[in-house]
Amino acid sequence: MHRVFLEMDGNLLRRPIFGCETVENISFVYENDVCQNFTKGSALIYRTHLFLREYQYNPFLDTDIGLVTQCSADRIQLLDELSRRWPGTISIAVYLTDAEVQSFIDFIQSSDVLRNRKNIAYHIVYKDGEFYPINYLRNIAISQISTPYIFQLDIDFLPQIDLYEKLMGYIVKLNITQSDKKAVIVPAFETQRYRFTFPASKDELIRYLNSGILYTFRYHVWAKGHASTNYSFWKTANEPYEISWEPDFEPYIVVPKSSPLYDERFIGFGWNKVSYITHLTALGYKYIVLPDAFIIHRPHAPSLDIGKFRTDVKYRR
Repeated sequence: MHRVFLEMDGNLLRRPIFGCETVENISFVYENDVCQNFTKGSALIYRTHLFLREYQYNPFLDTDIGLVTQCSADRIQLLDELSRRWPGTISIAVYLTDAEVQSFIDFIQSSDVLRNRKNIAYHIVYKDGEFYPINYLRNIAISQISTPYIFQLDIDFLPQIDLYEKLMGYIVKLNITQSDKKAVIVPAFETQRYRFTFPASKDELIRYLNSGILYTFRYHVWAKGHASTNYSFWKTANEPYEISWEPDFEPYIVVPKSSPLYDERFIGFGWNKVSYITHLTALGYKYIVLPDAFIIHRPHAPSLDIGKFRTDVKYRR
């Protein structure tokens, strides 16, 4: 009986099940507007359950960095390996139905690493509407973390094994304070192989690049997204280097917790992170690339929103 009620849609309790419609249409949505579904979607107020499980934050250093991420039910399994490589605080917003929440709890309990971690904050955003509210999810994860710095990462990436400690070291080396307008860039790479040995060092990563095991992230689909990182220079760099912003840039960054939140009007796939980096640039942020840090994207099936983006002309507008 308990599971029966768990599988019910909690959104049913937010509105009358029977009777006449009493909610007025959103005044700024026009019937002939090709973007009306996006406009309505961006105006949704999501049921949100903060701190699903016990969470403890023990201040480590004034340079402590928390990893913030988000996912839907089809990416949950990626959290296990990510948490093995990031011993520090993690704040994750997960987009689920009521029924999927219990399955998520079961997954945590079955994981040798997750069930024993108290420094992972799980936040549930309940499914509603047509599109994945990516920037709302990001903002939930960011706003509920206590570390002075945050590493913004998508869940389908894996960091090098010592990245947590390395990033804190660079906060000190670069003398970055919590009020500085500086964003530290961790270069992103990808593999098309579901099984491969994660490179233990930059030298090994470069060998993987030369042999075709790894590639710079999205080089064949969206090279502009990470072109400003200047991978050619990075290969031989021994010290952090500053780069200039270029249009469509969307790196993975470490910034002070005081940095702006994401624009929640962006939902679904496309431009959600580009707009954020453009905002930081307009505010005067400087970008510094680390010479010996890296993350690697893992292959997986495309999301529903990417499928819509690729096939729907209106979506791409």
